Amino acid sequence: MTALTLAAAQTVSIAGDVPANIHRHLAFMRAAAANGVQVLVFPELSLTGYEPFLAAELAIEPEAAVLAPLREMARELRLTAVVGMPVRLASQEGVLIGALVLGADGSLGVYTKQHLHPGEALAFVAGQGGAALERGDERIALAVCADFSHASHPRRAAEAGATVYAVGVLISEGGYAADSALLQGYAAEHGLLVLMANHGGPSGGWACAGRSAIWAPDGRLIAAAPGVGDALVIAQGEGGRWVGRVVAV
Repeated sequence: MTALTLAAAQTVSIAGDVPANIHRHLAFMRAAAANGVQVLVFPELSLTGYEPFLAAELAIEPEAAVLAPLREMARELRLTAVVGMPVRLASQEGVLIGALVLGADGSLGVYTKQHLHPGEALAFVAGQGGAALERGDERIALAVCADFSHASHPRRAAEAGATVYAVGVLISEGGYAADSALLQGYAAEHGLLVLMANHGGPSGGWACAGRSAIWAPDGRLIAAAPGVGDALVIAQGEGGRWVGRVVAV
């Protein structure tokens, strides 16, 4: 088995301030690389905050120049970063909730949220998902928040050969117990390493729970942030064995 180190970036986004959020993302990328991380996953809409009614104004095409500092940093650090941003695609009308894959090799991938929460259709349209990431023997399937509330989503990922299920989310205090139990259950049911990157502070009027976490393929909790605030939740795997730690940023 190929060694892989991946991490959830638990960030506190500033509402609508993309330059400030990019600056903070760059700091997270540097901290992740210093800890040997190869794949870093940020929360849902991490670059804008979860601000549906700012989304039309802030939405970008995936190749937009605003992402250049992040893409350059990914190449420099040899780190793949998955960042959250509202996007527009030439192939589809409307604004989508995107997870943009900024590859260590300079590549750019796009995952768009397939399942919307009630009320999100006022600002967004449902997306089409996206390709899994290949890292040696590991196949990383992506998801954004409500995607995982549909049991068919992780099941199809597993059936397609995924070994890792990586989810950028916004989960509130009130929803954390049920949502984390779902994700832990998927890990055990499908034999997936499950990573959840949550917001570390309020966003879009929600009191986010933080407590980003990673579960082993048997459902065992590998590592979790203790609460809110900025943190890296890291899992390192080799030979089928996973160990975790949490690093303050």
